[in-house]
Amino acid sequence: MATSLPIHAALIGAGPLGINIYRHALKRQDIIISQVVDIDPSLKGKDMGEHAGLDATGVLITDALDSGSNADVAILATVSDLPRIGPQLLSLINAGLSVVSTCEELFYPWDSSAEWSKTIDTAAKDKGVAVLGTGVNPGFLMDALPAMLTGVCNQVDKVEVRRYQDAQFRRIPFQKKIGAGLTYDEFERRKNEGTLRHVGLSESMHFLARQLGWTLEKTEDRIEPVIADRTIKSEAMTIVSGQVAGVRQTGIGWVNGTERIKLSFQASVGEPDSYDEIEIFGTPHIRSRIMKGVHGDIATCAIILNACKSILKATPGLRTMADIPMITSVGV
Repeated sequence: MATSLPIHAALIGAGPLGINIYRHALKRQDIIISQVVDIDPSLKGKDMGEHAGLDATGVLITDALDSGSNADVAILATVSDLPRIGPQLLSLINAGLSVVSTCEELFYPWDSSAEWSKTIDTAAKDKGVAVLGTGVNPGFLMDALPAMLTGVCNQVDKVEVRRYQDAQFRRIPFQKKIGAGLTYDEFERRKNEGTLRHVGLSESMHFLARQLGWTLEKTEDRIEPVIADRTIKSEAMTIVSGQVAGVRQTGIGWVNGTERIKLSFQASVGEPDSYDEIEIFGTPHIRSRIMKGVHGDIATCAIILNACKSILKATPGLRTMADIPMITSVGV
């Protein structure tokens, strides 16, 4: 399989995230997105550059992967839940393409979607390609990076990760996903329906546990609204005092009756203090903070594009961040 630069990629999904990935790819020399696919009939035949608010690039959006495509890898940037992308993912595998996906549930699906994991892994091995779900969270800040930090510890008793971010600087679909602008009752209804949450904390906990040799006997995912105490204006909306500004979500994993993993995620419009912090309780004790936090949209696009060269060097099958060549950027 080709690993020489530039890599040619097919982008599946021309929504807000796909647009951002495309814009970032245009600034790079190591990867070329040579085909864009989206099932929205209104987008068929449109120039992807113009769709992204840029000059025309000559890449026209199609509704199916070109059988004569020169792509080395597919970037699947559509939805968060694995069952919905499963058939599309298998079609890309059957086309002989390795896949890097933004699907949060694909990051570490062995516990939550065992059957899909086995099906994808078998299909990828049969075709000699590799599949990876990644992003900034899950994929890096609350799982891969903490796991790496434990490498300098003689023992680890507990891992805590805290991610606080001001959602007004994130794309509009993200703001809606965390409930910004809803009333308390609307938030609670959508939470109970399972349509309002940050996807990926469970996958991150199971990944971390696997790397540390722990077997999680129980996990818990707590979801609460962050209520605005003042009027907050973002580019997308105005939130008045008493409305929901975002979400506070906590994932907890227990081993032998003891809390061993705690992941705290809070994203709200107008969040006063953005940061990412990892704390390893062990020998030695480690506490690492990224001031202002990692910008989620930029970082997601970057890690997806950077992962393309790593997935082409990976062993065939359904892979995780722990068993592919290290993902790095390209120096300039």
